[in-house]
Amino acid sequence: MLPVDARLTSTSDFARATKSGIRVTSQHFVGYLYISPVTNNATAKCGLIISKSVGGSVKRHRVARKVRHAVAPMISNLPTGSLLVIRALTQEGDSNIECEISDLISKLITRAEKISAKQ
Repeated sequence: MLPVDARLTSTSDFARATKSGIRVTSQHFVGYLYISPVTNNATAKCGLIISKSVGGSVKRHRVARKVRHAVAPMISNLPTGSLLVIRALTQEGDSNIECEISDLISKLITRAEKISAKQ
């Protein structure tokens, strides 16, 4: 479970991350990472987008639980004040969600480091 201060709940924050953030895709997920230009001591926040294309209610909630469980230990690796949004795509079978999410987040972090090094 994600701590309350690490949950992304604002619609404007979701829009900011998905429209202005760094995007990385994997087989079953799309990750967006928005790094705030203003340096603040706020913790990184994470939000999920699980649409009906993933499956029925039970399957969507199962995927959301697995994603939250995979993201929780990695939230401390994200830059402070950043916004992470993970969008689930159609799920076929039972994929290894934990491994895929950790790869997705590490790719987002490395891409963010490359972009910040250029600036």
